[in-house]
Amino acid sequence: MARERFFLELDPPEATLKALPHVVIVGGGFAGLKACHALIGKPVRVTLIDKRNFNLFQPLLYQVASGLVSQGDVASPLRQMVGQAPNVQVLLGEVQGIDATAKEVVFNERRYRYDHLILAAGSGSSYFGHEEWRALAPPMKILEHADEIRRRVLSALEEAEQTPDPAKRLFLQSVVVVGGGPTGCELAGSLNELMRHSLERDFKQLDPKQCKVTLVDPGDRVLRAMDPAISKAAQNYFDKAGVQLLLGGRVQQITEGQLVVTTADGNHTLEAATICWTAGVRASHLGKVLGDATGCPVDKGGRVIVEPDFSIQGHPEIRVIGDLCSYSHTADGKPLPGMAGPAVQMGGWVAADIVANLQGEPHKSFSWFDFGSMAVLGPLHAVADFRGLRVSGAVGWLLWGLAHLAFMPANENRISLLSKWLWAIATRERASMLITGHPNQHLDVDVGLVPVEAPAPEPTQASATIAG
Repeated sequence: MARERFFLELDPPEATLKALPHVVIVGGGFAGLKACHALIGKPVRVTLIDKRNFNLFQPLLYQVASGLVSQGDVASPLRQMVGQAPNVQVLLGEVQGIDATAKEVVFNERRYRYDHLILAAGSGSSYFGHEEWRALAPPMKILEHADEIRRRVLSALEEAEQTPDPAKRLFLQSVVVVGGGPTGCELAGSLNELMRHSLERDFKQLDPKQCKVTLVDPGDRVLRAMDPAISKAAQNYFDKAGVQLLLGGRVQQITEGQLVVTTADGNHTLEAATICWTAGVRASHLGKVLGDATGCPVDKGGRVIVEPDFSIQGHPEIRVIGDLCSYSHTADGKPLPGMAGPAVQMGGWVAADIVANLQGEPHKSFSWFDFGSMAVLGPLHAVADFRGLRVSGAVGWLLWGLAHLAFMPANENRISLLSKWLWAIATRERASMLITGHPNQHLDVDVGLVPVEAPAPEPTQASATIAG
C-alpha cells in the first residue's frame, strides 16, 4: 500500500508574506546561500532547504583533514546566517522528487509548493564506476570525509610509533593522494607538512625522513587547469618539500593499503596506509531527478544543461546553478568551472533576475568575471594565476589567504581561521589533532550521489491547493 503523502503547510514567517511569490532554494552551498542572501528584504518569500543545517566552506576541507583547523572553522549554521531574515525560512531535509507540473518538490516525504525553484544541490565524488574504492580511499567533499582522512593518518602514525618492524613503519608513514587538481595538491602538501613536522616534534620513535606522500595524476602535470608556468612552480615546490609525483598514471586497482597505477612505463604498485581520492566529481542526483521530471538534458557528469538565464527548457520558473548546472553560454563556449567564484556569481545573478522579472524590469545578461585560480602548497607558499598575473611563494600565499577570507561567509569563521593560521605560522602547531569517530563512518553519510527512489508524483487534488 502506497504511503500517504500530504502537503507541507507552513505559515510564512510573517503574515504579510503570504501573498508574495514563493522562492524555494535547494542547497545552502556557495550558489544557494548567495541567492538566499540576495533575496533578503526583496518582495518574495524564500525557503532554503538543505539536508544539513550548515554551510560548508569546501575549499578549506583539506585543512580539517590535516588538523590545521577544526570543523567549526569551516562550517556555519544556516539559521544563523540567513534564517533570522524576516522573509527567509530554513528547513532541514533532502529533496527527493520534483513535480514540475504542479510546481512542487518532495522532501521529508512531503510535498512543498513553489512559484520559483532554484536548484543548487552541488556535487559529490565520482570513482568512475569503481564505487567499491570509496571505503578504501575517502574523497574530500564533506566534513566526515575530512575527519576520516585525519583519523586514518593520525591512527597510522600512532601505530607506527609502536611498531618495531621497519618495513611496516614505512608503510604506516606513507600516504597516496589521487588527483593533481587544486584539492589534491593542497591535501598532499598539507599532509606532508603535518607528517614531517609532527613526527619531528611529537613522536619519539619515528623518523620524519621516512614519511612518504605520493601524488598521482593521469595528466602530464599537476594543476592542469592553470598556466603551465604555475604547474612548473608547483612541481618545483613539491620536489623540494619531498612530495613525490607520479604523473601520467591511471589507477587500475585499489585494495587495502595498495594501488596499482598504469603509466607509459608499465604498472606501478604503491603501498600506503592512507589513500585519499580527489580525482573525480559528479553532480548531485537531483540533476537526474530533474531530467526525469522535465525531460531537460543532462550531461555525462550529471549536470543539467541550462539556458542563458539558468532556466531549463519549457520551465522558466526552474533555475539550476552551481556545480549542478552546465552553463556553456560563455564567450569561448566552454562550461563554467565548478568553483566557488562562478557559483557565487550565479547565485547573485539568478536572484536579481527573478526579482527583476517579478517587477517587470529589464535585467542585464549574465556575465562571469574570472578572478583566477590558486592553490596553497605548504606553509607560506601558494601558487596563483589572477587573469595573467602569476605569482608563487609567500606573495601567492598572502593573496590566497585574503581571497579565502573574503569568500568565507561568516565573520566568526574569518576571525578563527586567521588566528589559527597565524598560530600555525608562528609555532608550526595544528589546532585539531584529535582522533575521533570510528572507522569508515563517512560511508554512512548519504552525499546525494546515489539516486533515491522517489515515489511517482501524485496528481494535485483540488482540495489541497494551499501553497507550502
